[in-house]
Amino acid sequence: MTLLITVFAAVIATVKWYTRKNDDMRLGILCFMFWGASLMWLVDAIFEFAELGSAYFTPEPADMLNDAFLGLSVVALGLVIWVVRLLILDPKGVIRKALKKNETKGKEKNANEAY
Repeated sequence: MTLLITVFAAVIATVKWYTRKNDDMRLGILCFMFWGASLMWLVDAIFEFAELGSAYFTPEPADMLNDAFLGLSVVALGLVIWVVRLLILDPKGVIRKALKKNETKGKEKNANEAY
């Protein structure tokens, strides 16, 4: 389940990245994170299959649920890292504009209070 969930997330992120005209949202980083996680889970699945054999294809429902929660957690963590990086880089300058706007309002307020 973890492999399946991360592969779906990687494919969706890659399609969104590929169809955008510019990469101002830095979707390429998101693609790399999800494809890296998918590769990690693929290696894990190969080793688990080598260990379990055909029993690998008949997991218990509780194991499938745990794997699904882990896969969703990995996708959520990747999205959080991407959003934090996006906020720090601020490619569209939205945060800088908001901070400058608040800074000028604060200066105007202090200037009015001085009179």
